[in-house]
Amino acid sequence: MKREEAIAYMMSPRAVRERCGQIFSLAKRGELSHFVLHEVRLPAVVAAVWEETKLNYPDGKVPFHSRWRHFGAGGVPREAILDAKLASLPPIERARAKIELAVVSVLLDAGAGDAWTYRDADARRSFGRSEGLAVASFDCFVRGLFGDGPLRVTAEKLCDFSAAALGEAFQVSEKNPLPGLDGRADLLRQLGQVIKLNQEAFAGAPGRLGGMLEPIATLAGSEGTVDAENILVFILKTFGPIWPGRISIGGCALGDVWKHSQVVGPGETDKLVAFHKLSQWLTYSLLEPLAEAGVRVVNVDGLTGLAEYRNGGLLVDSGVLELRDPSEGLVRHHPSAELVVEWRALTVSLLDQLAAQLRSQLGLSNEDLPLAKILQGGTWSLGRKLAAERRPHATPPIGIESDGTVF
Repeated sequence: MKREEAIAYMMSPRAVRERCGQIFSLAKRGELSHFVLHEVRLPAVVAAVWEETKLNYPDGKVPFHSRWRHFGAGGVPREAILDAKLASLPPIERARAKIELAVVSVLLDAGAGDAWTYRDADARRSFGRSEGLAVASFDCFVRGLFGDGPLRVTAEKLCDFSAAALGEAFQVSEKNPLPGLDGRADLLRQLGQVIKLNQEAFAGAPGRLGGMLEPIATLAGSEGTVDAENILVFILKTFGPIWPGRISIGGCALGDVWKHSQVVGPGETDKLVAFHKLSQWLTYSLLEPLAEAGVRVVNVDGLTGLAEYRNGGLLVDSGVLELRDPSEGLVRHHPSAELVVEWRALTVSLLDQLAAQLRSQLGLSNEDLPLAKILQGGTWSLGRKLAAERRPHATPPIGIESDGTVF
């Protein structure tokens, strides 16, 4: 495999599914070092996910899994509030602003730990974890913390962004610690540099993050639609330089890609396992702003499930996945640890299995019930619900050392 082909492959949903599939096959044969797979327990999880979906969406109108769902935390209609603030702008500028909010909020959406919360004045309550990060980033966006004014994200403002400024805005203190604060601030600074230097990717509005709208729209094929996979590839290539130094091929940073000793592949892809969790989460979260801009996105089911601790926690807490050594669940693990790579890979593959079983039982097609709706309807919220039943603060069943850039 040529170097260019290797890079393109590792930056694709196909690589995520195939490399995670290798680890899933090893689990089925009982050959993994850290996990035992109990597939016989998956049907019960499928049934529970469907019950959770009906509970959450009794009208059957399940939206795509995206960052926009978290902006409604506490019953505050923040998206409607944002729409009202943007109402005087042309449609393309409204879409541009929503793209900017989605990108920044997703990039800041790595694990917040179990001690940090954000106090929201509108809801008059505090939120933790993903909802807290969503509300905090929304407030910062509205106040103009990320741009040269409210409701904007600009390269100039991000390039000088400090951890102190982020900490103050996110209400961080010794009593309210946020893991990976420096890593999050560095992501924003690196994002600013990307916007500044990669003018082609932000040509629609130079110097603004929302300038990526027009370049994405140009990805449309002959039928006037944009494949979701092409959006993911655009994101991976455009935002690749913002990630901390991890695995690269020929100087090209691969992003959320890690090593596992039992995974095989040609050339420089040997031992590599791709997940692209935040990038896929971002792709899902751009679907609605792009639709508002008239960009029709197809093949959303070409993306994979998200390899994160709520979906993965669901599988551990339900007994589908079991640690060979229970003591490994009592300590924190770096994202590069093979235990974590196995957990994330099995999560991706089992989400596909779960989706296939659920569609089969309901007699629905991929188009009728795409994976993005299964994630939103049931797996993520059920994973959190089981975590809350089993552990204080709804912590995941396996601890992760967060640097603010992975989960």
